Amino acid sequence: MADPQVQVGGGGTADQDDVEMQGGDEGADVVEVGETVGEEGDAAEEDKPAQRVTFIDYLKSPMIELLIGSGADQTLLMAHKALLTKSPFFTQKLSSAETKRIELSEDDLDAMSCFLEYLYTGEYFPHKLPNNSLQVDPALPKLDESGAQLLKHAKVYTLAEKLEMPALKSLSHSKIHLINSTAPAELTYARYVYSHTTRDDHTIRKPVASFWGQRSHVLRHQTEGTFRQMCMDFPEFAFDVLSFVLDAEEKRAQRKGGGPDDDVGKSARKRARGQ
Repeated sequence: MADPQVQVGGGGTADQDDVEMQGGDEGADVVEVGETVGEEGDAAEEDKPAQRVTFIDYLKSPMIELLIGSGADQTLLMAHKALLTKSPFFTQKLSSAETKRIELSEDDLDAMSCFLEYLYTGEYFPHKLPNNSLQVDPALPKLDESGAQLLKHAKVYTLAEKLEMPALKSLSHSKIHLINSTAPAELTYARYVYSHTTRDDHTIRKPVASFWGQRSHVLRHQTEGTFRQMCMDFPEFAFDVLSFVLDAEEKRAQRKGGGPDDDVGKSARKRARGQ
């Protein structure tokens, strides 16, 4: 396209006031000074594809110190700023260019390590395999009897919630359901869930209540009284389990053709009241 002529408004004649740009021709567009050429230039800018951010771009960004834990267990970790800011939590913390260190005294070191591994690689150990199982860790028993393996992923889940990383949260939750564990381990996990998540977090709480609602009549005998203590310490847990049992019973009655109110008004007393 030919370069446009620019006509400068003024009081002289057209021959005197016309200014031709180099490379112009008779068919060139004429544009008054102060006018825009049109939307074509802006559209071209908008259509230009965004520049791809490469992994080396992340690695060129400044290093940030992360001080994890407190006291004798306090550990200093390092991570690239451009990767950390994938988390809205860290984006806010690093809003000032002067920030070079962030203290995270309440966070779990292993969970933070899993988060950083996820930032750099898109996964964290043990990886989730295509056959819907987890990588084998030779250092761990096949059966989680203490709850340590369940807690590993539960702590990643609650950290991902704090850091506003929904994909990591979903990944860690899916790994929880691939752990083979005992009843005491499941109860340890349930205690963590109900002490570190909010009441409306149905994603992680509902499966816990469902697990115990289906098996509590058997598993409570394997927990040496800790199931009862769990119910006393966390009434929300007891209520959720009871709600699951009652909902299941109601659905069972409906499948048999009865309704939830069929027995309303009928006495369940097996003997007469004493005089």
